[in-house]
Amino acid sequence: MGDEGFKKTCVALFHRLADTSGAIVLSHFRKNVAIDAKSDATPVTIADRDSETAMRELIAKAFPDHGIIGEEHGSERLDSEWLWILDPIDGTKSFINGVPLFGTLIGLWRRTVTGAQPYLGCINHPALNERWLGGADLPTTLNGVPARSRNCAGLGTAALYTTSASAFGDAEREAFLRLKAAVRQTRYGGTDCYHYGMVASGWTDLACEAGLKLHDYGAIVPVLEGAGARITDWNGAPLALESETTVHGQVLACGDARLHAAALAALQG
Repeated sequence: MGDEGFKKTCVALFHRLADTSGAIVLSHFRKNVAIDAKSDATPVTIADRDSETAMRELIAKAFPDHGIIGEEHGSERLDSEWLWILDPIDGTKSFINGVPLFGTLIGLWRRTVTGAQPYLGCINHPALNERWLGGADLPTTLNGVPARSRNCAGLGTAALYTTSASAFGDAEREAFLRLKAAVRQTRYGGTDCYHYGMVASGWTDLACEAGLKLHDYGAIVPVLEGAGARITDWNGAPLALESETTVHGQVLACGDARLHAAALAALQG
């Protein structure tokens, strides 16, 4: 299978994964589902577990030699050239409270001689029927229509989204407050991974977070890059498989390179 054939096959699989997981998740949405606590005290439900199981089965059938890293069911074949990174419900707290902004994150990375590189990603919001899909070699679309990030005149006119200030350590909080002071508007919480789709579509300018796990950013990196946005850690380095530990999962996503440089300068003081 050539490169274009492989990419076409992967895109079709991404849609099957999103369709299948979305149907499972929506079958439990706004229902009386049991809520369990994981070892880190975060909630998990049957919808999280079953949707990831279904995605893993589809991947194994299509690409039995590919590796999988999932939030709920662990990792397998980590030494594979291709790695699928799954978060069946990003925003379980929103999901269990009936808020439709939760999403499913599906990423595909490729190991190379210089390290693992993002290939394709999908941010799927089944309750909203909105699906971003793209990568470095596949321009990002939202429901099949091209999605492009926007340019911003500067930090002073920019809108910034983050999930929660409680995710920042002391030094991170000081850095974030410098960025917050430089932008026009800051919004907290309630959007889960949706604010990355907002950056990809040019609806907002910045997303800045820390404490993210690989399954949180593995899909958003290719989606943002395919939309023309810049996404790195707070040092300006590309996000890697190891970024959740080496830089505490710090993520900065900006609609354009100039705004990204200004935001980095604010974070770094």
